[in-house]
Amino acid sequence: MLHVDAFAEAPFRGNPAAVCLLDRPRSAAFMQALAAELNLPATVFVEGAPKTFALRWFSPTAELALCGHGTVAAAHALWETARLSPSAPARFATPSGPLSATARDGWIALDMAPDVATATAPPVGLLDALGVKARWVGRNRLDYVVEVDDEATVRALQPDLAALAAVDTRGVSVTARASSDGVDFVSRFFAPRVGISEDAVTGSAHCSLAPLWAARLRTSRLIAHQLSARGGVVRAEVAADRVILSGQAVTVLRGEVL
Repeated sequence: MLHVDAFAEAPFRGNPAAVCLLDRPRSAAFMQALAAELNLPATVFVEGAPKTFALRWFSPTAELALCGHGTVAAAHALWETARLSPSAPARFATPSGPLSATARDGWIALDMAPDVATATAPPVGLLDALGVKARWVGRNRLDYVVEVDDEATVRALQPDLAALAAVDTRGVSVTARASSDGVDFVSRFFAPRVGISEDAVTGSAHCSLAPLWAARLRTSRLIAHQLSARGGVVRAEVAADRVILSGQAVTVLRGEVL
């Protein structure tokens, strides 16, 4: 097992994940129990051979349909442990379909499908739980997306997590155009319904945020900053039918699950 900080240029930044490189098949019950034991935002299980690895992601309380930072961590772990050559792409079979990652100049690029949010009326309780006024609200297959006026509003958010957990959604992204130099847009992500009060850096959320801001800013290449306490940078390239999300990763510790 490797503890990896994903979307991080240095230890103790970005989003932590445990990557378990399985020596034999394990049950979902075992995976969920270990994820609860480790109590990280994601515990990732990798099994198989270099052609295609099976990949599953768990929060401390639930299996996840998609986890970008866990996928970055898994690819990093495979390359670092020499289970896969750094020159070879990491290909994964996942609950959300096939995913792949490649190493690019010290960054890990995920090739993902866009998950575009369409405009919708906010559900009862969402904006009250967030404590904000929305410029725009959207919904995709996993999450709500709430656009607010400015970066300062995103930074100052103090949502009522118990009230937010009552909203029927995996999570909520709150986003705004950036005012910081060198950044295009900012966000924060809350998912108390699946056991994550605030996620540090959320790759899967950027499958929706990147297309949104590409359209808003009329550019296909963006730099995003997720404004959690740990913080993290995501590079995004948006094409017609793909989103390439890139981040860095650092191994913090290694261990053996007994």
